[in-house]
Amino acid sequence: MVGSAVVRHLLAAGRDVTTLTLPGVTPHAGVRAVFGDARDEAAVTDALDGVDAVAHLAAIPNPLSDPAPVVFANNTQATFTVLWTAAALGVRRFAIASSVSAAGRSFNPHRPLPAAYPVDETMPADLGDPYGLSKQVDELTLGTVCRRFGAAGVALRLPLMIAPSNLELMRRADLASEVGNGWAWLDVRDGAEAFRLALTVPLTGAHVVHLAAAEIFPDGETEELLDRHAPGVPRRRSFAAREVPVDTGRARALLGFEPRFRVPSP
Repeated sequence: MVGSAVVRHLLAAGRDVTTLTLPGVTPHAGVRAVFGDARDEAAVTDALDGVDAVAHLAAIPNPLSDPAPVVFANNTQATFTVLWTAAALGVRRFAIASSVSAAGRSFNPHRPLPAAYPVDETMPADLGDPYGLSKQVDELTLGTVCRRFGAAGVALRLPLMIAPSNLELMRRADLASEVGNGWAWLDVRDGAEAFRLALTVPLTGAHVVHLAAAEIFPDGETEELLDRHAPGVPRRRSFAAREVPVDTGRARALLGFEPRFRVPSP
């Protein structure tokens, strides 16, 4: 879902796009498509011909439908294979899909809360599931590859991602399970723009940034919801109306990212 939005956005921005597409899947119009798996070095090498930057989004997107060893091994092997192979071939710019799950507050059965609000990238992870662990390792992989090869890259911690095809996910999301992520969400079109920026703005080294829309997805005001669902968690500042309690300042300062889309009307 997010990868498709990124492809469409890059094409609209006038970029030449190659996709590494799974066999049997119809590729996007207007791209050079290479068929293969992101864990396969040969397929990745074929896809990298003529490429100067890589957006990596290939992953099993949750720990619910596959066995834990499959989720962890698939995601971490795909990320390592794509980034290391690309860097060894001379690519020096990366953007990867990380997740708020890298902090451990999405699928962790213990449902830990953050140390404080607003949530930011400096808070320690409290991991309890294979998907979140895979995303934490993916961020370390990006840092290692950038360090080894003198490359630059951004791991984008994506929250609940919303497109017209999954609006109901927002409507039925459990408020108690999402309090740890500050009820953050993002329109896939804003996510696509964040990837474009992460691939093109001047930067050095590896970075992890939180992304979020400006407002929370549930009805109600932020302060009241925090009073109800996270009464013991300190707040480093107050929040106006439905302001998201997630600090996206690093994405703004590093990438110039500003979310455009608001919660869709029912």
